[in-house]
Amino acid sequence: MKSIVRRDTQESYTDYLKRLAEAEGLEATDEAALRRMDRRRSKKGSNAEWINPHDPEAQITRMKDGRTALAYKAEHAVDMDTGAIVAVTAHGGAVGDSASIQETLPAAGEAIAEQIPEPTAEGEYAVNVEGVEELVADKGYHAGPVLAAVREVGVRTYVSEPDRGRRKWTGKRDQQAAVYTNRRRINGNRGKQLLRRRGELLERTFAHAYKTGALRRLYVRGQGNVQKKLLVQAAACNLALLLRKMIGAGTPRALHDVVSGLFLALLRLLSTARVDCEPARRFWTAIPNRRRKFDRCVLRQAVGRK
Repeated sequence: MKSIVRRDTQESYTDYLKRLAEAEGLEATDEAALRRMDRRRSKKGSNAEWINPHDPEAQITRMKDGRTALAYKAEHAVDMDTGAIVAVTAHGGAVGDSASIQETLPAAGEAIAEQIPEPTAEGEYAVNVEGVEELVADKGYHAGPVLAAVREVGVRTYVSEPDRGRRKWTGKRDQQAAVYTNRRRINGNRGKQLLRRRGELLERTFAHAYKTGALRRLYVRGQGNVQKKLLVQAAACNLALLLRKMIGAGTPRALHDVVSGLFLALLRLLSTARVDCEPARRFWTAIPNRRRKFDRCVLRQAVGRK
């Protein structure tokens, strides 16, 4: 954020504040006065006015923790049956969900279409031959034009609907039909199951890729380089799913736990076999000296522990 400049005058943020302070008759060299003046201003970081000369595609965005930073937005398209990431796209940080889905949904359709001509050895297809048939998303993606456009391409929508009150549909009959059809679907049993499953599968990929995978902060510039980083991270998540299905462990930590469990089971098996195969031993237990008599010695036979 310290490197942003104005699009019209190419002056830095500090120089811009100094110019405003001089116009108001304040001391431009007093940094405390500049900060106080800046806090009183509204709409201080507009992407229409400011740009980063070193990364023009990054946008000023309010983060979830309240910070304001230059950021990109990542969006995943996830298979609802397996949890695999079908497509991942990168957008400017200030791009809304209803705008970014218009790029992510076609990318998912293209990724599925590439796998359709390749049947497996059994003659079956690894993906759905019909392509993308259903769209499940949260309320951020609910918009009349989006639902109408998705309906036109033959995709059923299960998008959570926010509480917007009574709406006016004059001249928007196609959007009205799409919204009402989506509302009927999400209130059904299948719609509720899909929305619950979306929270389980989709949010898990974000946790693995950005929290556990430490991809919240990037050290590359340009949307193209960000897209490459996202693709590598998505490939790692899908590889973990494949390994978990093949060997039961999708991460090095889980593999370490599996190997440790197998080693302990092997040690337990060897210990049990050793006790079972050990021959019976006999030993004498002596009686105290004052009562020592050979005929009163006790013969004991060792047995396995119970």
